[in-house]
Amino acid sequence: MEYKRGRYSWLLRPFLIIFDVIIINVLAFYSFNFNEANLYFFSSALLNNKHLLYIIYSIVLWLVSTSFIKFYEVYRYTSAVNIISLLIKQFLVFAIIVFAFIGVFRSINIQAFDTLKYLLYSFSLISAIKLLSFYALKTYRSYLKGNVRRVVIIGKGEGAQELNQLFSKRKELGYNIIATFADSKTKTLTGSITDSFEFLKDNKEVDEIYCAIDELTEKQVNDFVKYAEINHCNIKFIPKTNKLLTKRLKTDYYNYLPVLSMPEIALNNDFNKFMKRIFDVVFSLLIIVFVMSWLTPLLFILIKLESKGSLFYKHKRNGINYKEFDCYKFRSLKTNKIVKGTYIKKNDTRVTKIGKFLRKTSLDEFPQFYNVLKGDMSVVGPRPHMLSYTEDYSKKIDKYNFMFRHNVKPGVTGLAQIKGYRGEIKNDEDIINRIKYDNFYIENWSLVLDLKIIFQTMINVFKGQKQAY
Repeated sequence: MEYKRGRYSWLLRPFLIIFDVIIINVLAFYSFNFNEANLYFFSSALLNNKHLLYIIYSIVLWLVSTSFIKFYEVYRYTSAVNIISLLIKQFLVFAIIVFAFIGVFRSINIQAFDTLKYLLYSFSLISAIKLLSFYALKTYRSYLKGNVRRVVIIGKGEGAQELNQLFSKRKELGYNIIATFADSKTKTLTGSITDSFEFLKDNKEVDEIYCAIDELTEKQVNDFVKYAEINHCNIKFIPKTNKLLTKRLKTDYYNYLPVLSMPEIALNNDFNKFMKRIFDVVFSLLIIVFVMSWLTPLLFILIKLESKGSLFYKHKRNGINYKEFDCYKFRSLKTNKIVKGTYIKKNDTRVTKIGKFLRKTSLDEFPQFYNVLKGDMSVVGPRPHMLSYTEDYSKKIDKYNFMFRHNVKPGVTGLAQIKGYRGEIKNDEDIINRIKYDNFYIENWSLVLDLKIIFQTMINVFKGQKQAY
């Protein structure tokens, strides 16, 4: 997610969209010989009013086509060559759109040369304003020191040094390096990586953090991600320049240097988040009202009869963006003391008799529907790990792939779980396959996939799974 705090340059994009739409319609009015009777916008039916129809047609397809080729996604590190490439692509796409309109309405007497002139004039103005605004912002950053991003660089490697030099030399990019941290004795550094956390705590106006990810431990990565999420600043990652880049992180090029950031995945766009949240709330309320209402008092009696302790057991888990939350379960052990580094093993003596049944059928997970209602979890998603395991597992998995699964809310059930990769981790293959299925789910999410996973989970509740003990 790109955060923009205290900036007005974001207004440029809607301004350019409005300007472009006005240009293509005003020039169409003067360039195309529409029937004179049809120039009165509301004098006849819509289909007979070619001018009004063209306005609607051109606006809708302009917005759709520009969105498709990302015509307005121009950033401070975008090169002029890329902008020219976008202009050429949009010119060709819009030319097809215009000629298609004329082809459908053969009653419009417009010569191909007039249409070509209209397109050239329109895109000359659009290109001029787009490039003018691009270079005006560069000048504003270089000489007036405005529209500046305050950045912190973490790391001492080749990529971090190259980025530091790029930001320092090219003032038109508008990056102000306020501090650099690395575990080194170099005098030019502000301090060590440990010192950076104190610095960030005292400087809440940092806009972007650039981390040389291979120089950080998993815990440090987690802490930086959490800070960025809480303080609404952008966090980006600098890979080793000789390392193959993963497709699961968005790659931008600052000059020729690749910089990675968390992608805006389909599951996290506003509409899909809204749909998934509505589904989560409705489904969890149905479970709480029609299942938990009678299951809770029944299990309270059964659990209390066998062992002392509370009905529910809560433990810390990592959620979206590594955010910690209390995850609830029905207690299935004689003790709820957390032993670091140990999953429940087969024939574990800590598991009660009723606990064996609960774990075998996954009924012990049902209190997590309260977590769903609170917004900490989703009905379907990657299963959350205990905090003590997050660090251990990340050492066995490529950091980029491991971080990717923390880009969405964890789930009560998930694709990896129904495929049998749940519970005790016996070997590296278990955790590797778990992450593989989690990432597949994130990249291929749909409500249909959610329903399929829920259906398979319900079957497993009655059938049981050999990994559930």
